[in-house]
Amino acid sequence: MAVESPATALGAAAPEFTLRGTDGRMHSLHELRGARGTLVAFLCNHCPYVQAVLPRLLRDARELAPLGVNVIAINPNDAVAYPEDSYARMVEIARDWPFPYLHDETQQAARAYGAVCTPDFFGYDAVLHLRYRGRLDAGRKQPLEDAPRELFEAMRRIASGQLPLPQQYPAMGCSIKWRAA
Repeated sequence: MAVESPATALGAAAPEFTLRGTDGRMHSLHELRGARGTLVAFLCNHCPYVQAVLPRLLRDARELAPLGVNVIAINPNDAVAYPEDSYARMVEIARDWPFPYLHDETQQAARAYGAVCTPDFFGYDAVLHLRYRGRLDAGRKQPLEDAPRELFEAMRRIASGQLPLPQQYPAMGCSIKWRAA
């Protein structure tokens, strides 16, 4: 079921986390953050919205890295109910990604951030204050020719010390697959 991310007050501090990456090691936000900005992207393996934006996200991450912006991807989905979102599958698909892919097995990171869907993007400045919460671009399941690169442009502006444009459109994707309580 498609879900949109809610409007979020900007300026909030990024919640800290320590999660296992597809490299088998534990990683924290402070270890992975970028010098000029950090993009935290909640993704999963099976969502058609994630699969549709992934090539553009990989491109953007490669172009943001020289600007001092690091991308961190986190998979919060319940892998017991959705085996295609398992850690083993994460390792398999993220081999060539230019950013770490972390497993939020307890779903505590997703809850702390207020993530609701995959993909869900949170853009932070150099001191880890939220400056962008929204979509990658206007292409949800289909890339749109000549669509503005909203997330890339927001993070480029953040890296240069500017605020992103005030109009931020919500992310849209599959609802996070929460564990039964």
